[in-house]
Parts: sequence; structure tokens; C-alpha cells
Amino acid sequence: MKIRTSLFVITILLIIGAYTSCTWQTTPDSPRSRPIPIIFDTDMGPDYDDVGALAVLHAFADSGYVDILATVSSNKMENTTQLISMINTYFNKPNIPIGVTKDTNAKNNDTWHKGEKWTEELLKKYPFSQSISSEPEDAVKVYRQILSQQADNSVIIVTVGFFTNLKNLLQSPPDEISNMSGQELVTVKVKELISMACRFPEGKEYNAYADAVSTKYVVENWPSCIIFSGVEIGRYIRTGDRLIKETNNNPIKDAYAISIPQDMIEFDNSRYEMGGRASYDQTAVLAAVCGDKYFNIERGTVSINDDGSNTWKAYSNGQHFILKHKYSFQEMAILIEKYMMHKPINKNNNGWSN
Repeated sequence: MKIRTSLFVITILLIIGAYTSCTWQTTPDSPRSRPIPIIFDTDMGPDYDDVGALAVLHAFADSGYVDILATVSSNKMENTTQLISMINTYFNKPNIPIGVTKDTNAKNNDTWHKGEKWTEELLKKYPFSQSISSEPEDAVKVYRQILSQQADNSVIIVTVGFFTNLKNLLQSPPDEISNMSGQELVTVKVKELISMACRFPEGKEYNAYADAVSTKYVVENWPSCIIFSGVEIGRYIRTGDRLIKETNNNPIKDAYAISIPQDMIEFDNSRYEMGGRASYDQTAVLAAVCGDKYFNIERGTVSINDDGSNTWKAYSNGQHFILKHKYSFQEMAILIEKYMMHKPINKNNNGWSN
């Protein structure tokens, strides 16, 4: 009883500390002595900027900035875990833990393309070790296993999909993995959450409204900082064209080469006249690793309505941050695409690709 009471008191103090000392630091330019431990949560399947985002994350991992602790999916499409495994395998990290949502209400989304589907074609060409999504571990169990093993206040979670896994993590009870609840684990172990979601200063965005119940719960109950990269941040940062032209024989290039031409035909949208694909998810990864180096930030409070739409109020002591543009769209596209073109480290390559 005394042990449990002490844990409760410690947890309350940590929660109070999180809400009163929420800060966001810039990552140094040089490789860190201790890589940033990151869990990547994706809805990989319908859109393909998730592929670009995971490639950027692997590029930072290969350069010593990041330790990818796990890659989990909030989308239960049957081959989403195989696609994640394929990308991890391409970057010579096939053993990164993979989990997928087991929520019966979770989205089950494949690509919108009517012709050739990158979600199918890439799996015919590139190796992977993961089975279909109905078989791998529950993402919540992966979260609990990984978080329980990490140093306090160390882990950054990057979510570029739905909030389904995060809500279920917060609501998870103590178990054989940890005697802490999910809320307690997040409070003790997670430094910050970076999310590609919402539209600022107000509006409605798919990642937020696709599972509005989870979005609202997480935003209102998450005990550490949340940094949002809104849809307006990556919309006009267009990447993929250089990747397609200047690289060969890799799944990142193929996902974009299959998808961009179809988008140009299927969407009556002037943005596609600019070329490339919006870099929504890549901006969240960049912010997770580099802090405010490439973005201005504003502090305040995000409010989520029942339909998943959001509003924003700037507030000096708010628990949330939103990204704002610091550099031109073109400058950011060049930077992000460089990371997307990174070649896996092997005996013939031990650094950034040119």
C-alpha cells in the first residue's frame, strides 16, 4: 500500500511538472552523444507521404540523431505492417518492433488510387519480414513494452496518422509489462508528442476528424507537450519529383513514381501543377528531430470539437505548440527531399546521399 501511494504521489508531481515546465528545445547541428529515442506512429496506406516521413526518420537514424524504438500503425489495413517492415528492411533495420491497432473501430484505409496501387506493387518488388496486419502485436502492447524500458522523460512520439493508438495507450491499465497505467507511463517516460494533425488557426483536417473521439481524448488528456504540424505547414512543401528523377531501385522512389502521376490525373487541384506531393508528415519528423531550427513556433491551446474540427488560442502557458513557417516552401522542399533521398548505410555508403 505504501509503495503504491508513493508511486501515486510521484506521478502527480510529474504531471504537475509537465504542465508547468513544458519546453521545446532545438536539436544541435552535430550528431548527439545519445540519439533521440523516437516511436513512429503512422496510418501508412492511404497517403504516401508516410513513406517519405519514415525515410526521413531513417536518414536521421543513420546519421546518429535518432534511435527508432518502434514503428506502429493506427490504420489496420491488412498490409500496412508489411509496408512498414519493407521500409525498415530497406534501411537495414528489419528488427525494429512493429505493432498495429487492434481497435475494432479503427480505420481500414488503402490508397485512393484507381489504377496501380503502390501499397500492392512495392510488396511484390522489395523484401519484408512482417506478416499481415491481423497477426502482429497490438500497438498498445508495443508502446507499453518500449516505454517501460526507457529512461524517464526521454521518448518522443511522432504520430502522422490517427490518435487511435494513443488514446488506447492512455486508457490501458497496469499489466504484466508494467505496474503503471498508460497515463502514468506516458507521464513518466514521454518527453513530448509531435503530431501532424489539425488545421490552424481553425478548421478540420483528416488525421484529426477520422477518429475524432480519440483525437479529442488525447488532446485533452495528454500529460506532456504536444507540438502540432498543421495541414497548412506541409501543403505547399512539394517533394518527390527530384526523388523520382535522381534515384533508382528503392521503395521510397517507387511509391512516389506510382502515385504522383495518378494524383495529377485524379485531382482537379492547382497544387499538383506545382509538382510533387505535399510533405505533411515529413514536417512532423523534422520538427521532432530538429526542434525549432526550421520552424517558428507559437504556444497556446488546441481545442477539439466533437466532429474533430479544431480551434487555436495563443496562450503563454499553454500545453500545446503549433509550427509556423520560417523558410520558403522551396527551401524546405529541398531540405526534406534531400533526407528522403538518403541511401541506406552499408559497406559502400556511410553518410548522407548527395
